[in-house]
Amino acid sequence: MKDKKNIDEKLSDALEIEIEDKDIVHDGQNAGGSPIMIPTTEEDKLKRDYNLVRKNLKEIIDTGNTAIDGILTVASETESPRAYEVAAQMIKNVADVNKDLLEMHNKMKQIRKEDGGQKANNITNNSLFVGSTQELQKLLKQQKEQLIENEIEEQEKQEDIIDVEYEAKDE
Repeated sequence: MKDKKNIDEKLSDALEIEIEDKDIVHDGQNAGGSPIMIPTTEEDKLKRDYNLVRKNLKEIIDTGNTAIDGILTVASETESPRAYEVAAQMIKNVADVNKDLLEMHNKMKQIRKEDGGQKANNITNNSLFVGSTQELQKLLKQQKEQLIENEIEEQEKQEDIIDVEYEAKDE
């Protein structure tokens, strides 16, 4: 590791650039024996974690459904109240995992919405004025006058305006 860092430092010095440290992950797909390293971003990590959790929850649901079938078979054959109690508890647990899966989907949508929503808050693609031409002209005139007033106020704030009158003398 120390040699690799020294090589990176030597390259960055020789090329006069800075090398950013990124997380590197093994994807396990290389057939040659050496691992393939892939730089990851926060978005990639989020997607990978989402897919892992989703896969795990689905496996838990499938295993729970199989267990429920077995427990219900045992309960119907033995007619034991305890077996029915265990079956009811297992059904409740699988239902809770299903709710967790849906909540995870909702949280992921919310995260994506927050990430995308911050960028698009002030964008107006299509605007429509409903009114007559005369009303539109009045509105535009008012906005133009307001702009001119604001510009004059800004200029007055920036400059000290002194009114001086010049009188020429007759010679």
